Amino acid sequence: MLSSRFLIAVFEFVILLFSLSFHECAHAWMASRLGDQTARLQGRITLNPAYHVDPVGTLLIPALIIFGPLIGFTFFSGFLIGWAKPTPVITRNFRKILRDDNLVTLAGPVSNLILAAIAFAVLAIIAVATPGGRQTVQASLVATFNPAALAFAHPAALLCSLAILINLSLFYFNLLPIPPLDGSHLLRNLLPYNAVQFFDRINIWVAYLLMFLVGGYILSLLLWPTVSLVYSALAAI
Repeated sequence: MLSSRFLIAVFEFVILLFSLSFHECAHAWMASRLGDQTARLQGRITLNPAYHVDPVGTLLIPALIIFGPLIGFTFFSGFLIGWAKPTPVITRNFRKILRDDNLVTLAGPVSNLILAAIAFAVLAIIAVATPGGRQTVQASLVATFNPAALAFAHPAALLCSLAILINLSLFYFNLLPIPPLDGSHLLRNLLPYNAVQFFDRINIWVAYLLMFLVGGYILSLLLWPTVSLVYSALAAI
């Protein structure tokens, strides 16, 4: 059982690392397309995690959430969340500053939806185009939440199932209006000047507390109905 849980934990960590890199790469790519080459010049249009890693958000917090329960440390257990090093953007390089800034911000969460959609498509293809495909997909969905079923799960299908769960989680998490997440940036662009001054003074540790306390509750309200809908769609194929 421990070996199964450890293998799934490794899969989760690798998928999260790739998904966060893809997320930041999307920010950088969109900024470049809209006229700001700052991130491009810093080498941020890449899927190489070395260019995107944040010691706390990419390594420490995810490692505690993923591997902590294996050694009895469950304080951070729950939803798998994380963040990478922010992509540098100089908004004065945009033609339409507010619009383009929002497009760059949205590119990150949308990239996670794209990864979830690709994973869904791969699972759908496995279900309809391979012998015993429906049972393979079903086993991977079960193994996502029950490591004891890992022996019946195909590695590729399991990776896709985990990718759906993780990227939907990252999508909703990043849209939370809590600094420094993408949702807070979108909200800031809507606020009047005086409110922006207050918003910018929110302490980072207060933001972290909001992420784990309020954010976790909101995430649960949004994530599980979506995951249930996606898994029901796969089961119906």
